[in-house]
Amino acid sequence: MVGREGQATEQTAAPPAASPVEGAAPPVPADWPVIAAQVWDMKYRFKGPDGAALDQTVDDTWRRVAKALAEAERDPAQWEPQFHDALKDFAFLPAGRILAGAGTGRAVTLFNCFVMGTVPDDMGGIFAHLREAALTLQQGGGIGYDFSTLRPRGAPVAGVGADASGPVSFMDVWDAMCRTIMSAGNRRGAMMATLRCDHPDIEAFIDAKRDPGRLRNFNLSVLVTDAFIAAVREDGPWDLVFNAKIWRTVRARELWDRIMRATYDYAEPGVIFIDRINDQNNLGGVEVISATNPCGEQPLPPYGACLLGSINLAALVVDGFTPEARLDMERLGRLVPVAVRMLDNAIEVSRFPLAAQAQEAQAKRRVGLGVTALADALILCGVRYGSSRAVDLTRQWLGAVRRHAYRASAGLAAEKGAFPLYDRERYLARPMIRGLDDVTRAAVERHGVRNALLTSIAPTGTISLLAGNVSSGIEPVFTWEYDRAVLQPDGSRKTERVADYAYHRFRQAFGPDSPLPDSFVDAGSLPPGAHLVMQAAAQEEVDSSISKTINCPAELDFESFKDVYLQAYDLGCKGCTTYRPNAITGSVLSAPATPSTPTPVPAAPASPSGAVPLDRPEALVGATYKVRWPGSDHALYITINDIVLEERRRPFEVFINSKNMEHYAWTVALTRMISAVFRRGGDVAFVVEELKAVFDPRGGQWMKGRYVPSLLAAIGEVIERHMLETGFLLRASGLAPVAAEASDPATDIPGTRPPPAQCPRCGQASLVHQEGCDTCLSCGYSRCG
Repeated sequence: MVGREGQATEQTAAPPAASPVEGAAPPVPADWPVIAAQVWDMKYRFKGPDGAALDQTVDDTWRRVAKALAEAERDPAQWEPQFHDALKDFAFLPAGRILAGAGTGRAVTLFNCFVMGTVPDDMGGIFAHLREAALTLQQGGGIGYDFSTLRPRGAPVAGVGADASGPVSFMDVWDAMCRTIMSAGNRRGAMMATLRCDHPDIEAFIDAKRDPGRLRNFNLSVLVTDAFIAAVREDGPWDLVFNAKIWRTVRARELWDRIMRATYDYAEPGVIFIDRINDQNNLGGVEVISATNPCGEQPLPPYGACLLGSINLAALVVDGFTPEARLDMERLGRLVPVAVRMLDNAIEVSRFPLAAQAQEAQAKRRVGLGVTALADALILCGVRYGSSRAVDLTRQWLGAVRRHAYRASAGLAAEKGAFPLYDRERYLARPMIRGLDDVTRAAVERHGVRNALLTSIAPTGTISLLAGNVSSGIEPVFTWEYDRAVLQPDGSRKTERVADYAYHRFRQAFGPDSPLPDSFVDAGSLPPGAHLVMQAAAQEEVDSSISKTINCPAELDFESFKDVYLQAYDLGCKGCTTYRPNAITGSVLSAPATPSTPTPVPAAPASPSGAVPLDRPEALVGATYKVRWPGSDHALYITINDIVLEERRRPFEVFINSKNMEHYAWTVALTRMISAVFRRGGDVAFVVEELKAVFDPRGGQWMKGRYVPSLLAAIGEVIERHMLETGFLLRASGLAPVAAEASDPATDIPGTRPPPAQCPRCGQASLVHQEGCDTCLSCGYSRCG
């Protein structure tokens, strides 16, 4: 039931579970990996305002979620046990917003992501939409925006005698807002920005992330049309158009190469085949899609919302590592309808940040049921990821998910009614519905469907860790095992070994020295083509889209790299995202050469003398930077001095000087505090992020065509630039990681990958880029939530 302003009526918080008593169940299963227990405790365990655990055990979490979702039924007592059974052995994994929020009574949404409304091309409308974005991020939802509606840079603004600053400049405003919302909570905001391939500012959009400090809270994707692909192949002209006016004409192939060069160099922007998305949409003719959620698996109309959940395929494999290994298709057939019902009920019990989002969700009742642990399931069945047999099984397994999902939704329509905008004749003519098997199509024809779209493959980074470190989504296994440094209460770090689910089971069954079968193949060993055929096979059975990263080796030449995207188009994919280690973005965690000799994960840099501040040498090396803040008569001069330790520079002290005495007191206080932090060593990259997240309530300023939210943010950018130029920070996606103080023999071997990216939460060099998102293998942090 939805109340005022689109908010669901108040849920009753789950009562605190009884205190543990002797003989009671342990908080977590005995065979659970430590990282899974930590993910549960940090992200999904219900705790009171004082931090006291209200979910005493994992089973309490399952019962809380099952009870909350069953409340939408006429007979909750009938369905609550079935919902609990689906959850208890990790066979069905609702997305993180549901696990964290259902049954807590908190003012949060159970929907992971939204596409926001169409941005009007006027200042009042732009900032009204900025407010809507802030409200949505505040409740835990990621957002997608199409900025193609904003006039290009240099276009006249009638009535004020000024020129437009262009869509990319307003993306800077959104990015600064997202940093502030993130700094107020414990979940990093996630955003997607799209721009059409024929927008006059498309080149500025493509190049925006060449500055590693810019638009960090955005994923970027170009909306590529069929006409543009045809023009690229013909090497024809391409008009850049806004409001039916041709601004410029470029060579299509040159523009395509510019997109490819950008993503080759720094992994963005991605590409969305927008005509294919609209042509194949079950609601084609009812809505037009021009944006996706942050990781791309849900193309959505204005104010569209995505509600996600995944079937854990590895949990359904029986007789693993034997000739009889197989997926339990009967259990899959029983599980999928329960999962569809749970997601449909979540629409009823969820809150919504905006009334328009509630109306859109209830009118179409989209859900995104997908799978995770595909790679582990294949390994358990003795099948190599990317092989023809793997492609066949992917079609078979995901085809069964789609078939059972549509039958279940037809059954729900018979019981509760079809989605309100259901138009029988139009819906049955859509390509995905025409492709259903006869039995499923007959059920849809007879009853309609409860949910307009049903299937999607979403990022599952943290819920896959929760389920015992199973492989994520349809991605291959990233690495078989790795070491992670866990911070202890006394400040020391304890090294723990973390293993992939299938690898752990193999070692349990066959011992530590048994050679791995051919089915054990990791992401670093696969050519791009193996990723593509798996994504394409999955897309055939998915009515929305797929979050998938195609990992490319650093040595892949540019011409071969470009072909990956055209192959994705030819294979029927709805989008393409790649990740190639490079000098700008760095590299993801390097897998060990062999599972028996893993590469240690480097710890975060620490002061050689622990928590004791370093003594100041008589001479330091440094640089001074001049900053002119608009509205001030005098410039600021920011001096940053570095200390050299083991032939590496790290920041040691900061001074800020200016003739403007207005800022004297706080600049002295600020520099003393920052210098004190620097002198104690360790991971000090957070200083930059904290400064850049500061908003001035009087408003920020435009500097060199970019919006800077405050003078403190400008100072933060100067410090960041200095750290990058001196090599203390590596250029990486997300928060730029701190370079290690001392050489690590595991990463200094010629020919190996560059140092891995560092997690912004725990500081460990274990940030993995997959499914279009950054996920930390050490602490479970996910940039996409």
